[in-house]
Amino acid sequence: MNLNDLTYTPGTKRPRKRVGRGPGSGTGKTSGRGQKGQGSRSGSKRRAGFEGGQTPLARRFPKRGFNHAGRHPVAEINIDVLNEAFNDGDAVTEASLLEKGLVKKRKGGVKILGRGELTKKLTVTVHSISGGARAKVEGAGGSITVIEAPPARALKTGPKKSAEA
Repeated sequence: MNLNDLTYTPGTKRPRKRVGRGPGSGTGKTSGRGQKGQGSRSGSKRRAGFEGGQTPLARRFPKRGFNHAGRHPVAEINIDVLNEAFNDGDAVTEASLLEKGLVKKRKGGVKILGRGELTKKLTVTVHSISGGARAKVEGAGGSITVIEAPPARALKTGPKKSAEA
């Protein structure tokens, strides 16, 4: 088969709808836009979730609880990936993981997870590690150093009030 032998399946290529070409075309006069109103005007577009001036669904429901998802995302990596990427006796740090392209820079640091098997002795220095991953690294004769995660964003608060006031 060559590129010049390729054809479209019948019915997939349809001609463009030519609007405003007289009453015989079926889309003459108003060009399929109906009669008057916002949608019939040129440049009429409405943003996603717009309900014609009615209070949108997202504003009608109460907001409850906390949602910290993605606030300080942690770069996660599994034991089996470390086993393939590093040699026996290597040091696993955030810098070495970034250098090998195994994780992306995240504000929350790096966490090692326990999927897979570890057969190499590694020196791991990360921000957090799961219990299963800790057991596998220590079981293979490696060592673990947990460093403090990067500080969270400082809360913006006003000036402190004095006790006298």
